[in-house]
Parts: sequence; C-alpha cells; structure tokens
Amino acid sequence: MEKLTFADFDLPVKILDVLADLELFEPTPIQEKSLKPILSGRDVMGIAQTGTGKTLAYLLPVLKTWKYSKTGNPTVLVLVPTRELVVQVTEIIEKLTENITARVIGIYGGKNINTQKLLFNNGCDILVGTPGRVMDLSIDNAISLKEVQKLIIDEFDEMLNLGFRPQLTHIFEMMKEKRQNILFSATMTEAVDDMLDEYFASPVEISLAKSGTPLEKIEQTAYKVENFNTKINLLEHLLKNNTDMSKVLIFNNNKKHADLLFTKIDELFPEQFDVIHSNKSQNYRLKAMKSFENEEIRGLITTDVMARGLDISNITHVINFETPDIPEQYIHRIGRTGRADKEGKAVTFVTKKEEPLILDIELLMDKDLKFNDFPEGVKINPNKIASEKDEVVMKNPVQVKLNDGGGAFHDKKAKNTKENWGGPSKRKAPKKFGANRSQQKAISKSKRKK
Repeated sequence: MEKLTFADFDLPVKILDVLADLELFEPTPIQEKSLKPILSGRDVMGIAQTGTGKTLAYLLPVLKTWKYSKTGNPTVLVLVPTRELVVQVTEIIEKLTENITARVIGIYGGKNINTQKLLFNNGCDILVGTPGRVMDLSIDNAISLKEVQKLIIDEFDEMLNLGFRPQLTHIFEMMKEKRQNILFSATMTEAVDDMLDEYFASPVEISLAKSGTPLEKIEQTAYKVENFNTKINLLEHLLKNNTDMSKVLIFNNNKKHADLLFTKIDELFPEQFDVIHSNKSQNYRLKAMKSFENEEIRGLITTDVMARGLDISNITHVINFETPDIPEQYIHRIGRTGRADKEGKAVTFVTKKEEPLILDIELLMDKDLKFNDFPEGVKINPNKIASEKDEVVMKNPVQVKLNDGGGAFHDKKAKNTKENWGGPSKRKAPKKFGANRSQQKAISKSKRKK
C-alpha cells in the first residue's frame, strides 16, 4: 500500500511548494487523522503526544480553507502558553504563507504593549499569542476578535496548568459563538474535560495515544542518587564517558537550582552549556535556544519552560536532573527527544525523597523505569544544598505564660500604667508650650464656664 503524501491532501500548490522546500512530504499519523475532522468545520479535540507534528496537524487544514479578509481583523486565532511557542508557531505560519497574502502577527507579554499595538496598523489575518496579552489588547480595542472564525488552542492542558482559565473564558466571551474550535493537548486532564463540557460543542476527539503514554522510541533509564551535589558528580561522569551525549537538554524543577547547576557545569565544561528560564530576557532565551539548535553548545540547562511544544531537532538525551512534581510533566520533558521518528534517550536522577514521584510517573505510564547501577567511579558528596537540609527543630522551646484573659501580652508594671483622667476639663493644665491646640481650647473653655 502506497504511503499518503501531502499532495493527497489537495493543499494549495503554494503551500505544497513550501512543504517541499522544508523536505516535508509525508504526513505524520496525527496530521493524517486531523485533516478531515478539521475540514468538516466541527469542533475538534486532538490528543497526541508531544513531538508528533501537532502544529502542522491544525495549520494545514486551516490554511487550506483560509480566505483573505478585507476588514483587517484576524479570522484565525492561535493561542499558546509560552512566549517561545508564540515565536515558533509564528515563524512556521509565516513560512507556510510566504507565497500567499496573509498578515501574521505574534504577541506575548513582557514586551511594551503600546509597541505591539502598532503592529496592527496594517491589519492582521492570523494572530498568534499568549492568552494574557491577547486579552489585554482586545480590552484596549487594539484588536477585535469578533471576526475570528477558527480558534486554535495548542497545549490546552498546559494552559490550564498555568492558570490561564480566566483569560481563556474572557477571550471566549469576546468572540462570536459561531466559530470552529480546534483544541490540541498532550494529556487529557479533568480540567480539560471540564472546559470541553462547559464551552465547546461536542468536539470530535482524535486520539493518537492514551493520555500519559510515553513515546516508545525513547529509552528511559534512571539512577538512584544521594543528593543534589552527588547528582552533579554523576552528570559530570556521564558527560565525560558518553560521547553520544552530544545534544543534551537538562531539566531542573526551579530557576534557583537551574542557575546553581549551570554555575557548576560551566566550571567543568566551559562554554559548552547555557541556561534559560523565565527570569532570563526573551532575547537571551531565543539566542540560547538558537545556539543549542545549531549545536554551537553541547547542552541547555532549563526548567519546565522548555518542556512544552518547542521543536528543537536531534536532541540526543533529556536528563531529568530533578524528578518533576507533576507526573504528566515527565511525559512532556522526555518528549523533547525521540522526535520525527528518531531514537531518543531519557535519564532521570532520583533521590530518596523523589522516589514517590517516580511511582506516580510509572503509574501514569503503566510502565516501570529501568534503574541502572550507580557508577563506581562517581564520588558521593555528603554536602547538602539548602533545600535538602532538614528543618531546624528547637530543643526546649521557651514557654510563654499567657494571662488569665488568654491574651498574648503581659500586664504592664505599675509605674508604666496610665490613669484615665476623663475629659479635658478634668485633666491637669498642660504646660504653656507643648499642648496641642485642641487641648488648649478645651481648657480655656472650661475656665470661662467657671
């Protein structure tokens, strides 16, 4: 049986030419399964693992039927959870539409909103943005969402995890009800289910794999490690002894730990690694990602800001330096490797405290991780970082005796107590200087009455 090609999609020739330039000829399974349901005009809910080609799965059928609008207001709105995804999706759409007349604009928070308003002076056909900035520009009347015919929400579950539900509902209210909703998510959570029931009209579900199922072509292993500093020693050992670790993405659970790890790794492997997280400027983050994509650096240390949607090719290894707190996040992290039908490897470092998190991940995947023996040549560093140290418990804490009234204050000594002298007429006359005006008036008034 012959394989299906994009030519079989009956796409406009101008888009097929671009796909050919990008050396894309055959659709992935999610792209193949999404075409007809999206073209039918019904609401669609796509569940597909990360790295399966979801972006083109919704863009190609939408662009197939897209028509130029003279009003200058967007007819297609694409919502994504992060700034990096706005940049990435905008670039893909600009590439796909380079031979057709389509005005594409990408917007996100962290940039001057007045500067972004100027982008709409010449109109907009396809708008890509984060929910917060789209809502802000709509409220300011810089853009109108009344003519949106197709609403696309990518990484729907991550949107809700990040707390974007209020912004999303506000955006829904700004649009006309008669529109097509196209939703894509890597996992189906209760929050996603609730939103589907409340706001969307019985969407057709396209499911490529069970929610939480890892990509089978990713080899998953783990090591039991004493603590954070010992993890650094293990990472050094792996990087020195595994030449195939040529393009490595390393995840930490927070910005502070990512910076700490980068400081140590940069000493061991000067100028071979970089670090990005939400405290880094947008230009810095984009520059670091470009260096990583072009293999100018060996690896990137990051937080879960990089776990969703970003398409960086040929990542050989994902290393979970710290085990994620949310099981689904593990799926998104490891999905950065093993993309486009290539093999990938994921390695997780697990402390005693993190072992329960691993059990949750294995339960979600319905698959056990393979634990490797701890390498003999790696030193165990007994020194703990601040977050690993036990809470200080005070011995013989001081007991404060409360008074009978239950208050937390002791009675004042007699010499410090004050008597209530009544109103101004009963007080002792103040000194000539130092009494305030109201006291002086009250005293003089009392004298006149006498």
